[in-house]
Amino acid sequence: MSSAELTIAAPAKINLYLKVLGRRPDGYHELESVMQKLVLADQLTLHRLAEGIALDCSDPALPIGEENLVWRAARLFLDYTGVTGGVRIRLDKLIPVAAGLGGGSSDAAAVLLAMNRLFGAGLSEDQLADLGLRLGADVPFFVRAAPAALARGIGERLTPVTGLTSGQLLLVNPGFAVSTRWVYENLALTSGGNPYILAPESGALTNGSSGPESLDFHVAPSLCFVNDLETVTIGRHPVIGAIKQALLDFGARVALMSGSGPTVFGYFLHRSEAQAAYRHFQGIYPDSVFLTEPRPA
Repeated sequence: MSSAELTIAAPAKINLYLKVLGRRPDGYHELESVMQKLVLADQLTLHRLAEGIALDCSDPALPIGEENLVWRAARLFLDYTGVTGGVRIRLDKLIPVAAGLGGGSSDAAAVLLAMNRLFGAGLSEDQLADLGLRLGADVPFFVRAAPAALARGIGERLTPVTGLTSGQLLLVNPGFAVSTRWVYENLALTSGGNPYILAPESGALTNGSSGPESLDFHVAPSLCFVNDLETVTIGRHPVIGAIKQALLDFGARVALMSGSGPTVFGYFLHRSEAQAAYRHFQGIYPDSVFLTEPRPA
């Protein structure tokens, strides 16, 4: 055992690219996605206990029992390792819930990483990633150290890539939750178009282009900024499309919905433009606009 208390950050993520390739026999969807961790993060503080699991959360709307993914991650770790003792967890939420930013998955991964250190269990990153997959498809990404990765399968096959290494990211969440399950259930895989928007000066980010000049994914040259799930979510919530256009009007080089939404991110090369957009959107959504940066390696 290395200590009695440990504090860890659980970063948000955005999807720079998300293609749905098809439905699998097990009901999941086959994906290809580039995920990028952000400086924006929740914070978890863990204390060793003699036994049991106790969870406290800054968001009173979230459950604090076995319905919470953080609680389930702690239970899974204790059962898998057989270590003696329990844990008390304080979760301070900053990442919006059900927003396409991976907050719940990141919190679960942070618990696995922190408990591995707290109890001196010595599990490898591969073992922790395998455990994380039992909790959710995005959890292994947050277990891994790489700040960006190309994910395939249901999200569990990860290849580190060079994603965003500079610039500013403005996240605008319109203040309502979107069910990932609902989005996938309503996704028409045969749809022929995708309503993603790119600033004209960024160039046509289609096959053969790797993106704005500051991006270098080191993956297939066909990758571009696209999200197949936008068709579904914008169809039900047109405000997402309006947010994207407004971000471009403020100078964003790229505007795209993250994950299943509803959060939209704008990528800015210049901080002054990002700050102007931040002030504008904060007047509309005062509690759910975040100016952040890519998480460094």
